[in-house]
Amino acid sequence: MKDAEILARMRKGDESALEYLYQKYYRMMIKLVSSNSGTEYEAKDIYQEALIVLWQKAVSGNLVLTSKLSTYLYSICQNLWRKELDRKSRLSNEAVDRTEYIDHDRDERSRVIRECIEQLGDTCQKVLTYYYFDGMSMTDIADKLNFSSTDTAKTKKYKCKKRLDQLVKSIYKASDFLD
Repeated sequence: MKDAEILARMRKGDESALEYLYQKYYRMMIKLVSSNSGTEYEAKDIYQEALIVLWQKAVSGNLVLTSKLSTYLYSICQNLWRKELDRKSRLSNEAVDRTEYIDHDRDERSRVIRECIEQLGDTCQKVLTYYYFDGMSMTDIADKLNFSSTDTAKTKKYKCKKRLDQLVKSIYKASDFLD
């Protein structure tokens, strides 16, 4: 089929012309997207969107071809894929920004808690640091600090944590951690 015949059929609503185009230029459009950081699945989506754009323009009568139909379809795919890459880039940058903010926030909280732990007694410092920062079990903490039992270590951790909470609340307000 020639370009003029394909367009004439499309203007009449003949979907077989669309199917013909889909088959004829499928490989070329898949290669365009795949060779520019896209997957075959993304390429199929872009190609289908491009065919819809072409169909709508042809049916509306607003399509004036100044090049071959394949060139026109290729440029539609190219533009759609660029927009998709821009969208993906923006989403990726937002995710990085969000991650950096979360990491900074976590680091800041950790710094504040460590400073407050340093103001507690030696035993509380060790119990809380071993448990929260080193990830040690209560049994290991009891052994390391020569407590009589794991229950003693748990009680000590509970009391030290309570003192730490009071200390943090006396020095900082919730608004210190919020923008």
